Amino acid sequence: MDAEGAAAPARQRDKPWIFRTYAGHSTAAESNQLFRANLARGQTGLSVAFDLPTQIGYDSDHPLAKGEVGKVGVAISHLGDMRRLFEGLLLADMNTSMTINATAPWLMALYVALADEQGAPREGLQGTTQNDIVKEYLARGAYAFPPEPSLRLSNDLILFCVRETPKWNPINVCSYHLQEAGATPVQELSFALAAAIGVLDRARMGLEPDEVARLVGRISFFVNAGMRFIEELSKLRAFQMLWDEIARARYGVEDPTLRRFRYGVQVNSLGLTEQQPENNAYRILIEMLGVVLSRSVRARAVQLPAWNEALGLPRPFDQQWSLRMQQIMAFETDLLEYGDLFDGSAEIERKVEDIAREARAELDSILTSGGVVAAVESGYMKARLVASNTRRQEAIERGERIVVGVNAFTEGEPSPFVKGEGDIFVPSSQAEDDQIARLNAWRQARDGARVETALAALSQAALSGANVMPASIEAAKAGATTGEWAGAMRAAFGEYRAPTGLRRVARQEAADLEPVRAEVQRVSMNLGRRVKLVVGKPGLDGHSNGAEQIAARAIDAGFDVVYEGIRLTGDEIVALAKGGAHCIGLSVLSGAHLIATREVLARLKAAGLSRVPVVVGGVIPDADRRALIALGAAAVFTPKDFRINEILLAILKIVEARTTITPA
Repeated sequence: MDAEGAAAPARQRDKPWIFRTYAGHSTAAESNQLFRANLARGQTGLSVAFDLPTQIGYDSDHPLAKGEVGKVGVAISHLGDMRRLFEGLLLADMNTSMTINATAPWLMALYVALADEQGAPREGLQGTTQNDIVKEYLARGAYAFPPEPSLRLSNDLILFCVRETPKWNPINVCSYHLQEAGATPVQELSFALAAAIGVLDRARMGLEPDEVARLVGRISFFVNAGMRFIEELSKLRAFQMLWDEIARARYGVEDPTLRRFRYGVQVNSLGLTEQQPENNAYRILIEMLGVVLSRSVRARAVQLPAWNEALGLPRPFDQQWSLRMQQIMAFETDLLEYGDLFDGSAEIERKVEDIAREARAELDSILTSGGVVAAVESGYMKARLVASNTRRQEAIERGERIVVGVNAFTEGEPSPFVKGEGDIFVPSSQAEDDQIARLNAWRQARDGARVETALAALSQAALSGANVMPASIEAAKAGATTGEWAGAMRAAFGEYRAPTGLRRVARQEAADLEPVRAEVQRVSMNLGRRVKLVVGKPGLDGHSNGAEQIAARAIDAGFDVVYEGIRLTGDEIVALAKGGAHCIGLSVLSGAHLIATREVLARLKAAGLSRVPVVVGGVIPDADRRALIALGAAAVFTPKDFRINEILLAILKIVEARTTITPA
């Protein structure tokens, strides 16, 4: 109360963050209906999920796209698809985030071409292209070209956006996927900052000083928040501290508003469990607190996974539930009425300084050893992530890291939320055929001569070093397809297979592996040679964490392991098996497990290798598990099978059952 007895004026309530839902599936028309429904429920920004063929640069009818069309996102093959995706939505009024990297210049070209059609001024467009190719080589696998030309394409988009779409965030540097791949908070910060520096160092060579400052102000980050609440909150404050230092000292940005750490977030999906999945709702809420409670580093945009994502694709209701969590936090609580609740906390300050100090040291090591491209190409960063993920996995298996319902408190009532086949969303099986039919119709209807001219100009831009964005926009307007754009880039730059990062990991405790080693030795003696396991990643799915952990543990247990990384065809997997494989393990997380397994089994039969058993791992619904067994898979492993030693013992039993063994 003041001297007059009147109440002091309340601080103005903050605006809430942007509410997003990561959405997109099947076809552009179906995704458009999902966008409209989500916006009607109170979502304030769009976050577009693209399918793997679109992300990697293949048309829907490409052989490598089979089984992947519309599975993990929407298929966008040309400008007509982009029109359908945003039908009835004015781009001038939208804030659109597009999770796209290798083909980011092309998808942005389609978006700009559509904006031009709608009469939306380019300078008013708001949104974000993820456009962070570095993390694709480390964690997500959706790369198409070698690192150096990929960074050149990323830079072309950045320079275009600085001058043509100044309200657009041209890159979203992603530490999210690094944590999903096992990164510690220190690795998450240092690796993401190294990627941002690599991008900015390249971009500033083509910009004026004032443009560099504006670009720094448009750089956004996409971070992860896990269950270790204090550590995650401190990580974000350390992120802000380090980004401010880099912007000021390295790029000379004096305006503090341009040095602000701007980020969106999706909370941790790695920690969502198939066991007792109803507990995931609490996990998601707790993880969200880490990115909204501290006002000085509050997220600019939040999207939350659904409680049942460890079971399969969430339904509209499940996405709505996650959106309601955000709305309850923003509108029912008084969170947005107060300043930062953690300023002055000695514990928080100590933790922030610890994280920042270690991250500076890691970042300096990367920068003085050739920078982020060298760290990617050498496999250094990937190997660090594999090792960190191994330590996390082993801590869960040994019970040192408690996960409720998984390795502790596993007894209880069955969940009334999980009743059977209707617990997840299943994309239409007809979607791929329909998409291919529309693609063929599009090719027939377009002006072929204009397309050829546009693609020739695009190829010339790629080869000459000119910015590819103007030629890409013209190709979009001419009617070129995603596969044709990427084909021109592949012809100019070639393709690439990233290092696997698979190194033998020194275990903290070897004793728990001794029973597996003894069994490997026994079976190998009976076989007359070491048990050979081929670990294969078929199709376009690049999420390799599970495959890497299986392969690393199998090597340590004494298996002869063949693992050639991601994106293998069925023929390539069978070729690897011809070297005397005793078992093939397929890892598929994109939803294409039925098609991939059917193809590998058919190729094995044609090669006379039907006796080689095939086991399958991934996020696989129970109905699909039964279908895989009916196809001929020897076993199916899902996230609930988290004890890798038990998986390896099961594989050894399968090998014995399928192989004629002469006792030693």
